[in-house]
Amino acid sequence: MTTAVSALPRAARVATWVYFALNGFAIGLWVVHIPNIEHAAGISHSTLGLLLLVLGGAAFAGMQVAGPLADRVGQRRLVPAAGVLLGLSLFGPGLADSWWSLGLTLLVLGFANGSLDVGMNAHAVVVERAYPRPIMAAFHAMWSIGGAFAALIGAATLKAGVPTAVSMSACGVLLIVVSLATARFLIEADEPAPAEVEETDEPRAKTPAKLVWQLGALAFGLMLAEGVANDWAALHFRDVLGTSTSTAAYAYGSFAVAMTIGRFATDRVAALIGPAAIVRYGAGLAAIGLTTVIVVPWIPVALVGWALFGLGLAGGVPQLFTAAGNLDTRASGALMARVVGLGYVGLLAGPAVIGGLAHWMPLNVAFVLPVVLCVLTFIAAPVLKSGVPAEEKKVDQTLSA
Repeated sequence: MTTAVSALPRAARVATWVYFALNGFAIGLWVVHIPNIEHAAGISHSTLGLLLLVLGGAAFAGMQVAGPLADRVGQRRLVPAAGVLLGLSLFGPGLADSWWSLGLTLLVLGFANGSLDVGMNAHAVVVERAYPRPIMAAFHAMWSIGGAFAALIGAATLKAGVPTAVSMSACGVLLIVVSLATARFLIEADEPAPAEVEETDEPRAKTPAKLVWQLGALAFGLMLAEGVANDWAALHFRDVLGTSTSTAAYAYGSFAVAMTIGRFATDRVAALIGPAAIVRYGAGLAAIGLTTVIVVPWIPVALVGWALFGLGLAGGVPQLFTAAGNLDTRASGALMARVVGLGYVGLLAGPAVIGGLAHWMPLNVAFVLPVVLCVLTFIAAPVLKSGVPAEEKKVDQTLSA
């Protein structure tokens, strides 16, 4: 039956919400200031593209360092340290006046972002173990909320003519203060008694070493599809459907809003049907949504298609991260770093791959690739059942309560 949740995990849950929101806020703030930063540094679009690869590579490196480090020193130390480093890294881009100074600041920004990404996800898994139901997807929804606030604040400061260095540095100070103030509410893996303790002797159908790469492959596919929507949804409306730039913005907006709403709803649904079903049927819904975008030229129907795509992708990645973190609690951070890292590679690769395909075929035809990946995820999703028996029992506990 359902067990009561103490005040400690509840406070840790709120603290984890804060860190996810801070991470989304920091990255969103960087994104909205990119045009000003590019101009101040005096670089071309092509140089900026190369520097964004530096940012992505540094983030991947940060993930791989932070994972094992979280297992050694604990998420309670790693997460606030990464949050402080991320806050400090926001000072740099607004002060950069050349390609090399911007490159150095993006190395720090990327590394800090990757470190916090893995650390806060690993901590989210620890907090979730103390709950009788899934709660991971809501954390990811808070990341989206943080990005939305960054867009609003960034737009306001840019309209008011506030220098980029001032607005980003001020927000960096905010990140540092909030990260330090929230740290006291974090918990370590041995503080709440995890439900999985009684299950350590149960045999697994696949070894964790093999399963973690399978989870990583699924995360790669789903996040590649997400990256396609991030960079190409608006361009699809403008270039394929012939809309204005302002109308084209609604394409990504419908995707992003549906994904955020879906993530807030996913946890309750996962408690009823289990994580494997969330990944499987979510991928199926995403495939249907993007197929609609490909074949239907009507703008209202295409908006629905992008919304279905976002709704379908909303819950899958959080379930994969939870599964990775629960494969082996002694190496939770390292295992999660592999899955998060592979997913991040997919997120970065998606827009570039679609861009390459679009040179040879219409953009909407190039979208067949993420549809295929969603279908493959639909087929492979039952792998979660073989590797995470604790999650299945958590669902059973909720249903019997």
